[in-house]
Amino acid sequence: MDLVTATTNAELPRLFLEFGTLLLVLGIIARVAHRFTLSPVPFYLIAGLFFGEGGAVGVPASDGFLETVAELGVVILLLLLGLEYSGDELVRTARAQRYTGIVDLVANALPGVILALLLGWGLPGAVALGGVTYISSSGIISQVVRDLRWRRNPETRPVVSVLIIEDLVMAPYLPILTVILTGTGLVTGIISVSIALMVVAVVIVVSLRGSRRMKRVLNPRDPTSLLLLVFGAAIAAAGLAGFADFSPAVAAFLVGLLLTDEVAEVARRRLDPLRDLLAAVFFAYFGVTTDPGDIPAMLLPALGLAVVTIGTKFLTGWVGARTVTTTSTSALRAGALLSARGEFSVIIAGLVAVSGVLPPTFNALVATYVLITATVAPIMARFVEPLGWWWDQRPGRSRRTL
Repeated sequence: MDLVTATTNAELPRLFLEFGTLLLVLGIIARVAHRFTLSPVPFYLIAGLFFGEGGAVGVPASDGFLETVAELGVVILLLLLGLEYSGDELVRTARAQRYTGIVDLVANALPGVILALLLGWGLPGAVALGGVTYISSSGIISQVVRDLRWRRNPETRPVVSVLIIEDLVMAPYLPILTVILTGTGLVTGIISVSIALMVVAVVIVVSLRGSRRMKRVLNPRDPTSLLLLVFGAAIAAAGLAGFADFSPAVAAFLVGLLLTDEVAEVARRRLDPLRDLLAAVFFAYFGVTTDPGDIPAMLLPALGLAVVTIGTKFLTGWVGARTVTTTSTSALRAGALLSARGEFSVIIAGLVAVSGVLPPTFNALVATYVLITATVAPIMARFVEPLGWWWDQRPGRSRRTL
């Protein structure tokens, strides 16, 4: 016992030093990114690549601890995502923007599927990379909308609708991906996916009908209790999901989806700072676990994929914006917003890394792809508005629009 205690005491200062240094670096990165009104996500990834074992500094992370904190980051990211919406909102949005959602799914998932098959990664790679290229970054988009004050723009509502539909698709997608990555048999896989879909449906129904009862259990006037109960429920649900071969990330999302109105609003406010902390560690950890030596070989495929899927997101933005306005400016702004990939793409790559089914080059491709899109999208958002305005002001254009 004394030997174990001594070993623990010797490890603890090193763990504190590593984790504290990491947080200091991430804090400086976040400050600089905020100064230039950029998303810090790509810079967190770069920091992870720089400090990882294959990077320039090569500082080894303490076994287990950083991984656990990063996993908590995934849980809280998905929990907050679920808190953003109610079951009623999901259903209404899916009906109103279903055509835009179909265009978004087909146009943006297909390039990832094709590239994965060309690289020889088979069905697991096709399903995983299709998800990576499909879903936009809610975190980066919301940050850009705040920074550029686009909340009241006509295209913002359809952009948010596209994000909600993507999140709705992710709920059954993640369990399906998990089944494929684990190599579960056909019958067992069908059963697992069916259970996942049933759970999602039940949660949406409960969210639609059970909000009053939920308020009796969770009191928004007691924010400390609410914080502990909601975050504890999400972590416990993620743990139970792991035992049942269900996606822990989706379990956390469903917990958030159950909460609506004032309860969800108070929970979001209390959990936002914790989300920022743990999510930053998660992105950095993904960079740490990615070998920078694999990136040069994936640079051209990632760049080509980024160019193609930025174009397809502009197509999605054009279709969505046309439901509320006919101006090219709104369509271009919507496309620029949707072009960013971030947290969900990295989550998918994390699931792949844990499974060990695909080669490490998959993570290198995703890291490079996210770096490109997450950096380029906020920059494009600043320049597309003048371009759209110029296009709309061409001789005869304004008369045709009217």
